[in-house]
Amino acid sequence: MTDTEPPVAGPVCARLAGELRDLRTRTGLSMVALAARTVYSKSSWERYLNGKQLAPRQAVEALCTVAGEPSGRLMALWELADLEWSGRARTTAPPVARTTATTPPDDRPGDHATSTVQATPRQAYGQRRRRHRGGLAATCAVGLTVAIGVTTWLHAATENPTNTAPPAPPAPGCHARTCTGHKPTAMGCAMPGQEQVLREQRLPTGTPLEIVYSKQCRAAWALVGTAQIGDVLTVSTQGGAPEHAKVADKYEAENPLVTPMIDGSSLSGLRTCFKPVDGHKKCFRT
Repeated sequence: MTDTEPPVAGPVCARLAGELRDLRTRTGLSMVALAARTVYSKSSWERYLNGKQLAPRQAVEALCTVAGEPSGRLMALWELADLEWSGRARTTAPPVARTTATTPPDDRPGDHATSTVQATPRQAYGQRRRRHRGGLAATCAVGLTVAIGVTTWLHAATENPTNTAPPAPPAPGCHARTCTGHKPTAMGCAMPGQEQVLREQRLPTGTPLEIVYSKQCRAAWALVGTAQIGDVLTVSTQGGAPEHAKVADKYEAENPLVTPMIDGSSLSGLRTCFKPVDGHKKCFRT
């Protein structure tokens, strides 16, 4: 199977993936930028938007918040997709376990699941499939009937304007000076809609560099969309100690490079500097 041929998903899961792709397109964000604004990695978003893995509920909510989209309609769709996805798992479960098979797949909640972790349930799927070929056709027929029914219900549910209020953002874990040295996502300071990009710059490689400020946390940080092992990014204000981030290994190179935060009580002299491992340092001010 090639990268352009994702695994076949049920009609509801496929519709959810399509809706999420459209929503991401409307934001104008690349996968890298989307990963930088949420707690989910670039590779995770690729799986969710391609329909290779059912997006966690929290990921759908996060994308809605990034796009400024009321979450009610897509959350109704997610509930049905979750039912369908779990139903696909039930088609390969032993008959005695069918009453408990509504539990979502074990690998779904993890937002940074690796290919090794994902392989485990797929291997188990193949083993169960060989043991239970006899009842598979009948169960698939039932699953298809359910999918058609829930898709019809979804059409009516998504026309209902109720439940359109976006979820309330959680309180941040720090403020101003107490944010110093902490990562913005971990402290709840990178909530979509509550952060302001003070400077956006394209590096010679084409990757975006941003200086970001959170009014709620009164803190600032910098990020680069892609970087190589050994690249260093710093952020500082006039007279303040700089914070820096360095790409240490291959895994970190697969994700955006984000500095720890600095106190944003005073943004005087706020600047960021990027030093590629094989080039000259470049600095930018707000």
